[in-house]
Amino acid sequence: MDILSNIEQSLSGEPSYRLKQARAAFFKELITDWGQASSLPVLLREKLSKDCSILIKTHSRQSTSSNSFKALIDFGDVKIETVLIKHRTGRNTVCVSSQAGCVLNCAFCATGQQGFKRNLMPGEIVSQVVYWARELKETKERVENVVFMGMGEPFLNYDNVIEAIKILNDDNGLNIGARHISISTAGIVPGILRLAAEPLQVNLAISLHAPDNELRSKLMPINKKYNIEAVLKAVEQYVNRTNRRVMFEYLLLEGINDSLAQAKRLAVIVNKPLYLVNLLRYNPTGSFVETNPAQAKRFQSALEEAGVKTTFRLSFGTDISAACGQLSSRTWQKKNDKL
Repeated sequence: MDILSNIEQSLSGEPSYRLKQARAAFFKELITDWGQASSLPVLLREKLSKDCSILIKTHSRQSTSSNSFKALIDFGDVKIETVLIKHRTGRNTVCVSSQAGCVLNCAFCATGQQGFKRNLMPGEIVSQVVYWARELKETKERVENVVFMGMGEPFLNYDNVIEAIKILNDDNGLNIGARHISISTAGIVPGILRLAAEPLQVNLAISLHAPDNELRSKLMPINKKYNIEAVLKAVEQYVNRTNRRVMFEYLLLEGINDSLAQAKRLAVIVNKPLYLVNLLRYNPTGSFVETNPAQAKRFQSALEEAGVKTTFRLSFGTDISAACGQLSSRTWQKKNDKL
């Protein structure tokens, strides 16, 4: 059971305003111990301390070459990763995991190499953001943005992810605007269509990474179930219903998906007014090599010359194993090296 469920259970026999006070202490005051919850009676603080610890167990590492920080959070039976990115503009973005491990086994992703363990509960997802909010409180900063781009496929844990987003967005929660929350999916079509019907103005990102089905199926086996045509059809329905922009993520891999011919094929399928291609640098996790800067620029130029809107996201935290699953993979490997 996660922290939020434990709080509710512990206060189940108390007046409803006590739960509201406890949630305010947890989300607004960002307390790390119930003894700090001055709005609650001493006996109730003692009960909560006994029933539900709000300690978030972590092992964190700081990047030395960029403003990115990674934490490995221990939920007892599983360990998951979360990253804080401090932008030059002063904004702070938290990347959260939605699952422990992943079933999709994308060729370029360290998380998939670990296999799937379980879905995360809403409180476990929210706790990742609370952890960084506590850290930022020390410098009088706050979390402005949350992206579901960590371990796992959010739409394979759809209900818990949406519940977590509602808590993050709630005035009585962390009060993070829905437009500052983004979900990245490998192209789970039912999830895209369900999100289109949600009364939430969150952002949608599609992990595309290839301009054709043959290559995408090699990089992302899920393409065999939901191919590019099916994903684009779902995205079109999403845009028609929400009138919101969709981002297509494209990880540039040298000699794999970064030729000018591939850029031209990509331009054909993503050249629409509310589509944006976000080109990504590769954090090494296996046998691939990141595209060199000159070729990356040529690839971007080819897209823009075709009328496609693009951005190029810089890589954060290569030195802290910032790619999904790298930190927990290394921790898992060290553990098994001792066996």
